[in-house]
Amino acid sequence: VQLQASGGGLVQAGGSLRLSCAASAPTFSRYAMGWFRQAPGREREFVATINWSGGSTYYAGSVRGRFTISRDNAKNTVYLQMNSLKPEDTAVYYCAAARTGVVHTTTGGYDYWGQGTLVTVSS
Repeated sequence: VQLQASGGGLVQAGGSLRLSCAASAPTFSRYAMGWFRQAPGREREFVATINWSGGSTYYAGSVRGRFTISRDNAKNTVYLQMNSLKPEDTAVYYCAAARTGVVHTTTGGYDYWGQGTLVTVSS
């Protein structure tokens, strides 16, 4: 499974971005998907996850109410809509896929990782 994240960029605080993650797997609809982020000098941290059907989602407390994860299984793509961005959201954002199909909040729950896309939020 190959994952290609895109949509990062530079945005002012309070702005919005939408990240996309396109998967190569024909069985994409069976995978749970997650977004993580890693800021310079910090460990990779959980952001959001969605189960195989899109019926279950979970968010880190720091982004709940501002970020929305969604998926389009017909397009083999998962999205992360990020609103009300803050400078502390600045990081490289990674998408990941889990064969189990259920939501996971730790890196160990995922089997495949994309290359990351940089999000920079200026104050």
